[in-house]
Amino acid sequence: MKWQRVHKEKPNTFHSIDWNGFIPKHIAIMMDGNGRWATRRGLPRSAGHYAGMQTMRETISMCHKNGMASLTLYAFSTENWKRPKDEVDYIISLVVEFVQDTTVQELNQNNIKVNFIGDISKFPDETQEAMRKVVELTQTNSGMAVYFAMNYGGKNDIVQAIKTYIVENNEENKETPEISEAEFEKFLYTGLNPAPDLLIRTSGEKRLSNFLLWQAAYSELWFTDVMWPDFNEQLLYESILDYQQRKQRALDDVTQ
Repeated sequence: MKWQRVHKEKPNTFHSIDWNGFIPKHIAIMMDGNGRWATRRGLPRSAGHYAGMQTMRETISMCHKNGMASLTLYAFSTENWKRPKDEVDYIISLVVEFVQDTTVQELNQNNIKVNFIGDISKFPDETQEAMRKVVELTQTNSGMAVYFAMNYGGKNDIVQAIKTYIVENNEENKETPEISEAEFEKFLYTGLNPAPDLLIRTSGEKRLSNFLLWQAAYSELWFTDVMWPDFNEQLLYESILDYQQRKQRALDDVTQ
């Protein structure tokens, strides 16, 4: 079922940004507020999740158009399993809908590469197959990389990295060698991917909520009260401009 989209504002911050200055190469987004967006409109929560998926598509396009190298989207957290089963099932079904052939075709046309981070083994076989398919069909693309965090939790990410490291280095009568931060990062779900420069969260909440706890250690955080389905190009530009101004102030403090 198709849900009516809301009107999007025309961007007016674009020309305030110095596109030759500090621009985030990697943006991570906590797409929060779908359920509340729907409830406030007297719609079922599934309507909010569907609208959120549409906004996600648009955001991928916006980031690609503006030259971002990487985009990480918090699509399904380890805590999301606690929601009502019908809601969880619907959110998971959207993954299959997203990776339909027309979407893959569009991703390839725009040279966008897709990957998933998190423990996807917990999802139904059909969903896992859909994930593997879109990853396989976009792996040769060399443009913007989009990472979908699915069944992802920052604490779990760190724990599984430690376990993996121990297993790979556990030889008989051999002490586990010391490990550097750079070496440890190889075992995280994100691997050697660059850490996010800018982390955006919608819906008014101001916390990380177990998202990229290690990777976001030095990320600039940007919060908006706007619910995710209403996120638009104007807000993306506002976040980039704020990021740029923060970086410029930090540089000025060092050089003055």
